[in-house]
Amino acid sequence: MTIREAIDARHSVRAYTKQPIEGEVLKALEDEIAACCKKSGLSIRLFRNDPSAIKGLWAYGAFENADNYIALAGPDTDDLFRLCGYWGEHLVLFAETLGLSTCWIAGSYKKNRVKKNLNEGEALAAIISIGYAAKPGKPHKSKTFAQVTDTAGDVPEWFKNGVEAALLAPTAINQQRFRFTLRDGKPFVKALPGPYTLIDLGIVQVHFEIGAGRPVEAE
Repeated sequence: MTIREAIDARHSVRAYTKQPIEGEVLKALEDEIAACCKKSGLSIRLFRNDPSAIKGLWAYGAFENADNYIALAGPDTDDLFRLCGYWGEHLVLFAETLGLSTCWIAGSYKKNRVKKNLNEGEALAAIISIGYAAKPGKPHKSKTFAQVTDTAGDVPEWFKNGVEAALLAPTAINQQRFRFTLRDGKPFVKALPGPYTLIDLGIVQVHFEIGAGRPVEAE
């Protein structure tokens, strides 16, 4: 599965099997996390066999066997949440290519259980549950191209492909509060007011870039 194919295949999953993440899959995931940390300056960690941060939660459906998660943290800067969204979603899609399923958890989790494992000076943005799906995720209703863009006249095919990929991205409470524009042939994206939209901004940014095959500037 390619990363672009992973965009189509990915759906949020809250019910997992007891199958552990191990062997070649674990090594590939840990190597990719290390590469993301090096590129981004973030502190991203995989925690296995630790249900304490998620157990007992109810967020749009109960979590089952959510014993593994990725914690997204880093220096407490103005851009932390967007960066965590961007690199976290990169890992979500990479995990999909490995046969793993995921679910973003930005608000309803036991933050103190995760924060105790952070280094001094690091801020926590979100976590991502990860494992082998017991029940497949389902697609959600999506906005249209016109509802998330501000363009006039004909737009290039690469821009349409980028927005199409962005519309498949997970966002907080499926709000899809983002807007793409095209100015002088260059794409831009901004977050609209709403909960966790800076994380969403990074998530849709990476989706657009995969779909369009070129970078988009976050405003």
